[in-house]
Amino acid sequence: MHTKHPIDSNRTSNGEHLSQMGWTSHFETQLKDAHKDELIPARVVGVRKNSFNISDGMSEWRATAAGRLKHGAAGVYPVTGDWVLATDAVILDVLTRRNALSRGAAGAHGKQHAQPHREQVIAANLDTVFVVCGLDRDFNLRRIERYLTLVYNCGLNPVVILTKADLHPHPELFLAEVEPIACGVPLYLVSARDGQGLVHLENHLAAGKTIALVGSSGAGKSTLVNRLYGRPLQATGSISTRVGKGRHITTTRDLIMMPQGGMLIDNPGIREIAFWNHDGGVDVAFPEIENLAEECRFADCRHEHEPGCRILQAVAEGEIRADRLESYQKMKRELSYLAHRQQKSAERVEKERWKAVSLKIKAINKHRRH
Repeated sequence: MHTKHPIDSNRTSNGEHLSQMGWTSHFETQLKDAHKDELIPARVVGVRKNSFNISDGMSEWRATAAGRLKHGAAGVYPVTGDWVLATDAVILDVLTRRNALSRGAAGAHGKQHAQPHREQVIAANLDTVFVVCGLDRDFNLRRIERYLTLVYNCGLNPVVILTKADLHPHPELFLAEVEPIACGVPLYLVSARDGQGLVHLENHLAAGKTIALVGSSGAGKSTLVNRLYGRPLQATGSISTRVGKGRHITTTRDLIMMPQGGMLIDNPGIREIAFWNHDGGVDVAFPEIENLAEECRFADCRHEHEPGCRILQAVAEGEIRADRLESYQKMKRELSYLAHRQQKSAERVEKERWKAVSLKIKAINKHRRH
């Protein structure tokens, strides 16, 4: 790993290298506004326990986060994909993200009435998210729906990849099952073993584009990265024949420069697809239900037992599957509760802030009287 030294204010010679790593006018504008020519613009390409690997497109080096970032005093804490302003060894600022893929921190989903209490940002400044699902025991339509909702909630563009197509004589049957729930999302059937379908994925890896991979452990994400790269980069493991689950071979989130020109961020397997954002993802992931809901008799129809419900009619007539409606309603309730709780939390923080201001004013007035 090379040691990097501060560059002068003329960054034009490095502009091409930065662009190859995803640098755009969105970040360039912030750099000009910062008036910090002595700092180096670089991208976080790896996160370790107490440090970060960052790169300016020409060299890569290790840096730590400034104390004010660590303790939340200013800005946000860096994640893989972030653009930062740094010195030789310290990240001083994180530039405003174009977007971020985040979820509720693990440990809450699946517990009765439990909700995540903090956000976990998985990666930042993405162009596409590959939702990877293996055609083995990992295959689950409801899980794919949750992944799509998660990605849409973050304002990102999903692509669904069905891996391990070589395991079945007729893998196109799985494709037919996923198409009705993918609703216009690019959907590819691939096999890392024989290369089937990989050419379609390479089309997403144009120069400067960043893609994050999400999926369960053992879904084939790391194997996919290795095959697209052309040689082994990420460790891979076997699937348990007893429970059909993979081991967490990938334990870090690294941004990998691909020979096609783009970048891939492999991620550890996600066991709990818990939401944090609630920005209309369900509506986008279930467009047929949202469209038919406009034909319901009542504007506030919950699609449970109300008379004149067009959705229940569609289920009865086989137009919509009952399990898909159940999945839609479950996520609607979950996101509604999440939005309500976050609003209450924000109101409480604001109330406490004004309480602190009031106490400070009282203390100042008391001091003046004496």
